[in-house]
Amino acid sequence: MRRGSHLNPKNRFETAHAEPDYEHLEWDAEPLKEAERRQVEYLPDVARTIVTENSSPDVPFRYSINPYRGCLHGCSYCYARPNHEYIGLNAGIDFETKIFVKHEAPALFREFLAKRSWKPEPITFSGVTDCFQPCERKFRLTRGCLEVANECNVPVGIVTKNALVLRDLPILKEMAAKNCAHVFLSLTTLDASLARSMEPCTSVPAARLRAIQMLRDAGVPVGVLVAPVIPGINDSEIPALIKAAKDAGAEEIGYVLLRLPHTVQPVFHEWLHREQPLRAEKVEGLLREVRGGKLYQANWQDRMVGRGTVAKQIHDLFTTFRDKIGFAGLPQYDASQFRAPTGIDGQLTLF
Repeated sequence: MRRGSHLNPKNRFETAHAEPDYEHLEWDAEPLKEAERRQVEYLPDVARTIVTENSSPDVPFRYSINPYRGCLHGCSYCYARPNHEYIGLNAGIDFETKIFVKHEAPALFREFLAKRSWKPEPITFSGVTDCFQPCERKFRLTRGCLEVANECNVPVGIVTKNALVLRDLPILKEMAAKNCAHVFLSLTTLDASLARSMEPCTSVPAARLRAIQMLRDAGVPVGVLVAPVIPGINDSEIPALIKAAKDAGAEEIGYVLLRLPHTVQPVFHEWLHREQPLRAEKVEGLLREVRGGKLYQANWQDRMVGRGTVAKQIHDLFTTFRDKIGFAGLPQYDASQFRAPTGIDGQLTLF
């Protein structure tokens, strides 16, 4: 299986770091390949809560759900990679091969919504890792949470790179009829080979566009995120991406500039020099241009769009074509229909 990262970068919270020594296998190709072929492990995550509250002014939602920690999609640029360092693992290969599964996610979601203190508002799926990554086929935790949301009439937003979202089209159609569902497909390129390089285990661009069309045909409000825009890699595709999104039926579109917080930097750097060696120097120069001379700055208001001349050019290119092509915008969520679920014992909670 192709990986986005070939690194085991040092955990920034650990004082010791182990490096594998393959010198004694230098002339023995088969053991070397076997050593590099890491099997995916699905590990239980005994989380006691499932809904996370966000306070960032740059993120357009307050509450989110992530049934999985780590992601098999293996996107080289994923901003969630450093989260694995909080549990003693690394942001490189570990992030893609040690996936933590919150088996109790639907039950925890039900308990959360049953609290009398809960004031209904939209909840976003995939605020961090993709809720429709490949293991969702087996564990069906996102589906379980959507069933709870549909039962309680909780508005949900979904962000995904995977056409697997179509599996749950019937339930999303029901929720959309109550103005309780929006779906965003992340579309970074129309080039299938580039997508397979940047995002090894995601759906190919054609499948994502087909998913947009099928969702829209079913009456599910759907948008597109061009995320991330990587200067020197896919920024030139912005007009084509906007047109393709519109043609497929998207009602809204936005973009996010590449972010490289913490240990994402070495992972992306390794990918860039391995997969795009002729562009690497130019790309890194452009990234420094939009980040005030650094590869990343986490300033509020700037971190999603950058600053400076190149960032403005990207912004102007995007907004010009978006406005020229025209998007109707998504309908407003309706949280007024919310009805609290009963707990496991059939009773509402006191708090």
